[in-house]
Amino acid sequence: MSDQDSQAANSFYREVRYFAETVKPLQGAVYYQVLPDEVWDMSLVSQRVYGRRDEFLAVLAAAGLGGFDEALPMKVLVLPNPAQLDQLKRRTGFESIAEFREDGKPVWVN
Repeated sequence: MSDQDSQAANSFYREVRYFAETVKPLQGAVYYQVLPDEVWDMSLVSQRVYGRRDEFLAVLAAAGLGGFDEALPMKVLVLPNPAQLDQLKRRTGFESIAEFREDGKPVWVN
């Protein structure tokens, strides 16, 4: 099923990328060192940072990658913490967790 807002994921990617590039050290971001077993599995980083595999698009954006077929660089990623991630999702109208989506849009958009 396609999204009602076809640009939501793209907007979310841009917001997470901007966050990763501009956040200040004391703003509560998550600084995460990519491990060797995560280079080809962004969902594993998501699992280790957020406790679920759904946030792989945030990992992709934070790394500045253009697609899932690119290897994650073994460096420290700057990711939004869970509260910041939720704010970015709501601002862009994007939801990655299937249980929070219905009819092509986040359930919290009603």
